[in-house]
Amino acid sequence: MMKLKNDISDKAVGRLSLYRRLLQELLENGRSQVFSHELAIRAGCTPAQVRRDIMNLEVLGSPAKGYEIQKLMAGISSVLDSDAPQKVGLAGVGNLGRAILAYFSGRTPQFVITAAFDSDPTKVNRVIHGCRCYPVDELVSVVREENIQVGIVAVPAAEAQQVVDEFCRGGVLGLMNFAPVRVRVPVGVYVENLDVMAALERVAFFARRLSAVRGE
Repeated sequence: MMKLKNDISDKAVGRLSLYRRLLQELLENGRSQVFSHELAIRAGCTPAQVRRDIMNLEVLGSPAKGYEIQKLMAGISSVLDSDAPQKVGLAGVGNLGRAILAYFSGRTPQFVITAAFDSDPTKVNRVIHGCRCYPVDELVSVVREENIQVGIVAVPAAEAQQVVDEFCRGGVLGLMNFAPVRVRVPVGVYVENLDVMAALERVAFFARRLSAVRGE
């Protein structure tokens, strides 16, 4: 993995991930070069921000031709991707959990959902979308045995903190929380709280505001 010149923020990591997806689209459309202002328009940021992010990758561009897409993608991958696939555990195999399992099944070699956990006896000891589902009371032991470093929380709000505590006891260092509640984690554990309802409320609010501006 490439060592960056400076520490990288979570926002910068998010932008690099977005750049890579956009670059892949350009590559699939037959492009081999891209300018910073083109990438900025697609990413919704400024060309200066794109150039600052790329400077950290030590990938050089040309004023006449821009950046080679393949080299830029390789530079981003050297930062974002691990040397070996990272194991992921999923807590909650309801509608959302199943959708997550289906989405990641065979999608990328970088992340492997190694184990799922649920309290529903009709779901445990089964293989769902290629992933074995264990009883939730085995979460800590399975996480330790499988050396799972990343956890996804897709349980109801009332159960989220307990599941997060169990993941942390097992040794997980990164958590993606889909439960509609902010969770507490120990120092040294990174958590992303993804509040779908709050995001929808923001979108709906600005949609109403834009509608009022247009007089609709």
